[in-house]
Amino acid sequence: MYYFDFHTHAFVDAIAERAVASLQKTSGIQPATNGTASGLSKFCRDCGIKKHLILPVATKPSQQTNINNWAAEIQGEDTYCCGSVHPDAEDVLDEIERIKSLGLCGVKLHPEYQLFYPDEEKMLPIYRKAAELGLFVVFHGGWDPLSPDFVRAEPERLAKAAEAVPEMTIIAAHLGGFKLWDDAEKYLAGKYENVYLDVSVTADDVSDEQALRIIKAQGADKVLFGSDAPWDNPMDEINMINRLPLSDEERELIFYKNAEKLIGVQ
Repeated sequence: MYYFDFHTHAFVDAIAERAVASLQKTSGIQPATNGTASGLSKFCRDCGIKKHLILPVATKPSQQTNINNWAAEIQGEDTYCCGSVHPDAEDVLDEIERIKSLGLCGVKLHPEYQLFYPDEEKMLPIYRKAAELGLFVVFHGGWDPLSPDFVRAEPERLAKAAEAVPEMTIIAAHLGGFKLWDDAEKYLAGKYENVYLDVSVTADDVSDEQALRIIKAQGADKVLFGSDAPWDNPMDEINMINRLPLSDEERELIFYKNAEKLIGVQ
């Protein structure tokens, strides 16, 4: 089977060691790579993954320019990248324009690290600009160890964002709501034409029965394989999809066809 991992992470070489050490401390997870883009590419190849999408996050307004420049530089034959903007940056809309001009695939937003709610009024111009430029928007969905007692990226709020800007293509990570599986099933699965769900870092938490219900309700044509590497081994999600009673056609859509369609791989 051909695999396109739609949810991976890497960092600028100069800060990769510090970044993964900090995130390891926060999450309690041993990373599978050294945090660099080259380390990620090797890891993906070793797992049999042909292509992957890197999702950087600008945790401060001052980071977005450098992060997006780096993302554009590391794109290659097997590596695709989103850009990132910080909602509080004064030039946030101009930076989305620049993300498009750099040839990046979409925009990554993380409510917990960037301290916003997906359905906040201030976010709507950002969503409309991304949609206008044909850039999809990838959201973290659900619980995150950074904020263990408080969740901003609730599935219901992601649903409200989808309703507010129906022209925006949303990818809601972690089946729409990590550890909030019932809410993801209730508010997102199969409810919106403009919403995709990825399966990243879900295999060890959601039951197979509920994962199948969510995928079936959503439709395999709107589900993406992702791992969250280096924070999960892609084989966990590959094995989960393979053991669910899905057709070969559904698996092909999830494992690579939907990703290639979204990114426009020829």
